[in-house]
Amino acid sequence: MEKWDGSAGTSAFHMPEWMIQFADQKQEFNKRPTKISRRSLSRSISQSSTDSYSSEERPQQPSTGYSLPHSAQTKAKGTLPAPKEAMKIWLAYPAASYTDSSDDETSPRDKQQKNSKGSSDFCVKNIKQAEFGRREIEIAEQEMPALMALRKRAQGEKPLAGAKIVGCTHITAQTAVLMETLGALGAQCRWAACNIYSTLNEVAAALAESGFPVFAWKGESEDDFWWCIDRCVNVEGWQPNMILDDGGDLTHWIYKKYPNMFKKIKGIVEESVTGVHRLYQLSKAGKLCVPAMNVNDSVTKQKFDNLYCCRESILDGLKRTTDMMFGGKQVVVCGYGEVGKGCCAALKAMGSIVYVTEIDPICALQACMDGFRLVKLNEVIRQVDIVITCTAPQPSVLKGNKNVVTREHLDRMKNSCIVCNMGHSNTEIDVASLRTPELTWERVRSQVDHVIWPDGKRIVLLAEGRLLTLSCSTVPTFVLSITATTQALALIELYNAPEGRYKQDVYLLPKKMDEYVASLHLPTFDAHLTELTDEQAKYLGLNKNGPFKPNYYRY
Repeated sequence: MEKWDGSAGTSAFHMPEWMIQFADQKQEFNKRPTKISRRSLSRSISQSSTDSYSSEERPQQPSTGYSLPHSAQTKAKGTLPAPKEAMKIWLAYPAASYTDSSDDETSPRDKQQKNSKGSSDFCVKNIKQAEFGRREIEIAEQEMPALMALRKRAQGEKPLAGAKIVGCTHITAQTAVLMETLGALGAQCRWAACNIYSTLNEVAAALAESGFPVFAWKGESEDDFWWCIDRCVNVEGWQPNMILDDGGDLTHWIYKKYPNMFKKIKGIVEESVTGVHRLYQLSKAGKLCVPAMNVNDSVTKQKFDNLYCCRESILDGLKRTTDMMFGGKQVVVCGYGEVGKGCCAALKAMGSIVYVTEIDPICALQACMDGFRLVKLNEVIRQVDIVITCTAPQPSVLKGNKNVVTREHLDRMKNSCIVCNMGHSNTEIDVASLRTPELTWERVRSQVDHVIWPDGKRIVLLAEGRLLTLSCSTVPTFVLSITATTQALALIELYNAPEGRYKQDVYLLPKKMDEYVASLHLPTFDAHLTELTDEQAKYLGLNKNGPFKPNYYRY
């Protein structure tokens, strides 16, 4: 297999045969499924997470599209309920993204489940949900053109044959497409979730049914979280040789519990700023045992996943959890990195009055030039309707900040102020300070809590201060296709790189890889790139096929 050189400042990139551009790509990707019924489509779209009914026990959906509680449907067949009872029924309607409808409170760790092939090497909420999860994965495939192209063009060569990848990421339909692509390219995979709230139970079931050892469910405890990671790693007769991590918890666990495994691990691919920060810390201390790829700071991750993804998902998460109207609301966004920029742009477009807090004068100046008022949090905390923290997506020398919103801020907030976090880690909001005897916690719906003060004031806390995007909503599949394709290519490169190409350090992705990932997504828009002439390429000192920008260029 041909390789590319990922070292900074070099242009020794040789495109493998299966990466050659193809003219008819659009026709290959834009095919739509022809046998998805209306019911399965609406089911797949509306159900985004966790405890859902199996096909045998799911009640019939009313024509309005709402999923009524079973008790409400029973009453609907007879006389109308009394006003007070009707209010109870209305409050019981689940939001579109919540499928916490199962009465089964048994921990998946206590269940004995097998898939249709007789395998029990997994731990999910309910293996019977696999059919619904499969439909969601099929829908996601239509919005992930680059991964599907990679799967089709490279599966004959099997560039990951022999790879044993252990992964710890959000387990969603988009991740499932990535996992199945890695499998099609020859890899064996074992997977756990990087967030206790973001797993889509039906998708995890579909993966388990397909033979992937998946250990994850929505609503894990902290003990469950580490147990799942350990079940992925500590397997008799199977040892990973590649790591795909999101947040660094998997890498941390192996370093802590199974350090000898790094003798056979060829590399780490890390997606998040928190995980990348941990890798740089290990590298600085001389404790990084293997090469690592920093996917987070690639252009395709920073500009598309962080900016465009959050620009859409912030509204989705807030709307699904609170049903609020954004027009005229006062919002303060803490942090104006790529995620902060996306959040501010979306809220401004919806008519909200947006304030920004920043520590970096460059980001602060960008906020001012974009028309936002730069303030200190103390100056507006009494008047704002929504507080959003997003300090985590900073350059990799930093990580998500700690106690951006303190107990003092929380005490001064107005009644019904909404508080949420768009960063990876849950350190930005001082949630621990709210767990005191004088405050009352009231669960309103899945991932929504009222924290009530003695005088009756309450705030609305979303996802207990954890990542809003995947805890309370979904994210645009097309954007995740960009990140997932980058992850797949990084795994292929590290796994196939000859010994000595990468040392025990953290590497940025080659510029050519970023450009290739972007080019795979252009046919979806019927976009046509202009090509340099030989004369133009010579004049600019560029290769006609790229890379087109130096490594230091800021897009």
